[in-house]
Order: sequence, then C-alpha cells, then structure tokens
Amino acid sequence: MTSGIPLRDDFDGFALRALAKGTKDAAQARRLLALAEIYDGHSRSDAARIGGVTLQIVRDWVIRFNARGPSGLINGKAPGNQGKLSDVHRQALAKIVESGPIPAVDGVVRWRRKDLVQWLFQEYRISVDETTIGRELKALGFAKLSARPRHYAQNEGDLESFKKKFPATLAAIKSRLPKNVEIELWWADEARIGQKNKITRRWARKGTRPLAPHDQRTMWTYIFGAICPKKGKGAGLVLPYCDTSAMNQHLLEISQAVDDGAHAVLIIDQAGWHVTPKLDVPDNITLLFLPPRSPELNPVENVWQFLRDNWLSNRIFKDYEDIVAHCCDAWNKLVAQPWKIMSIGMRDWAHRF
Repeated sequence: MTSGIPLRDDFDGFALRALAKGTKDAAQARRLLALAEIYDGHSRSDAARIGGVTLQIVRDWVIRFNARGPSGLINGKAPGNQGKLSDVHRQALAKIVESGPIPAVDGVVRWRRKDLVQWLFQEYRISVDETTIGRELKALGFAKLSARPRHYAQNEGDLESFKKKFPATLAAIKSRLPKNVEIELWWADEARIGQKNKITRRWARKGTRPLAPHDQRTMWTYIFGAICPKKGKGAGLVLPYCDTSAMNQHLLEISQAVDDGAHAVLIIDQAGWHVTPKLDVPDNITLLFLPPRSPELNPVENVWQFLRDNWLSNRIFKDYEDIVAHCCDAWNKLVAQPWKIMSIGMRDWAHRF
C-alpha cells in the first residue's frame, strides 16, 4: 500500500483550523479541517471521515491544496460549454445593432431578439435562442433604451455650427453691454399639458401588464417655462394660450428673475410668437435663437420630460382649474430644487468653454 501524498510544509494544523474559523465558505472550512487532521498526524481515513468523503477525494484536496494553498479548496465555477459565438460574430452583431435595420431589406424598424437570432442563422448558420442573444447584447454594453426623437429634416451641421460659434456669439453680445455686466444663460420653451395625458413606465411584476388611468377629453393649458441652469433658477407661468401676448408676459417674468446688474441671454426656438416684432423684450434680456428643428439644444425639453414622468403623468384632471393647479404645483416643486435644475440643464458646450 503506497503512502499518501505529503502536504506542503508551510502550513500546520493550527493554521488551517484558524483559516477554517475565519472563512465564510462552508465547503472550504470542511476541507481545511480535514487536512488539519493530517497535519496533526492522524490518518487519511480520519480526514475522510471528518470531511464526509472518500479517500480519493481527500487525495484530490491534498493535490489542490499543495498547488494553490487554501484558495485551492474553494469551489470554482464550472467552465460550461464553449459559447457558439466567437469574437468575430460578436463584433458583427454589435455593428448591425448600432447601425439599425433597413426596413425595406430587413422588414422591421427596430431589432428584436428574434430578428437577431434569424440574422445570425442567415449570415453564419449559427442557431442560438433569444436568451443567448439578450445575454450577449448585455455583455457588449447594449441596453434597451427609449430613442430620442429627431426631426427628419434636421441639419446636423447647423447644430454643430451653433455650438462652435456659441462662445463668439456670447462675446459679441457682451461687447454691447456695459463693462462688468454678468451674463446669465437662460433657456425657455412651452409645454402643453392636458386631459389626454401621458402614461409612463412603472415597476411591475414580470408577466403582468400594469394599468394606469387615461382620459380622452381634450381640455389643456400651457406651461411657459425658463431656466438658468448655472444658478439653478426658474421662471414660469401657466397660461391658457400660446401666443405673442402670453410670451410677453413670460418675458416680464424672466426679467424679474434675472439678478440685479446682470443681463440674460435667453435661448429659444424660432416659433412664431418668439420671432415676431411685436414682442416687448425687456432691457435686461437679449434673445438668441436656436437653429431650426433642433430641440436637442434646449434643456427645457428635458425639464418637460422630468415634470411629466414624475408629477404630471398617470393622472385624470377633472377640469381646467385642476390642470392649472397641478401644473403650478409641478413647476413650483422644480423651482424649489435648484440642484435639480442644474442637473437637468447644464450643458458642456454652453457652460464650460
């Protein structure tokens, strides 16, 4: 009968029992205690009895312990079957997901997992299920996100040109003002809030379809909102109409919110009631117009999304006064949180040059 494989000599029974006492891995603790018996001069059969295993398994533990020390007695994760997708397949999958489908060719306007399963089979004759595709997409850094709307006729060059020229535009405005006048950057926009309200996503148990109230009536009002992200300020009105008269009232409201001795550059889109010569622009405000069809440049669009998602959606408004009351309440909540205005409204291209 051959002798057992000797244990490494840089440990002893006392050390292994101390390690067993400190570990949170029950399986490792049991193996350490079994090997401690061998260090103390007991037989391999005694070690097998303490570990609740056969002599062959004790031998395997000794080999693992001699090779890697106490960490060798921790259960490792089984490697499992080799994946069907190689790095080449993953790169091709990432490329096609980023570029999106061509409706006339692929027959869909957005990729679903089942579509990508079919694409992989057609291109590489690899058969995988939807769960595998989902896991691979997550590993590649993809997630299912809501798309940001973009006007079909938008000229991206105009957006980049506006950002690039923005510092020079501000410098030109400042040169026309008295020295040492502070410039405040403001953005303004309008949002229509009505009884035909939005339904937002919500947490719910898998396999269920959550319900939310939805009204079909068509009474509405408008929030005229403006923010100064750098200082966390806001100026808003809730008005029944969206026209030149309402815009004049909003300009007065913004003018009163500008700090004494400062001058506001109010950045707005080119809606008719913004560009009309009938506007009475206060002396402490200069209007700066965004390029056409470029709502992405106006952070107030994100303010509207925040108000709807958190305070105005999933509601039934009883009447016009109820709509106005909720709109006022939502705007006042926002203005009471200047850090929220800063978080939503700050833009690198406008504030950090």
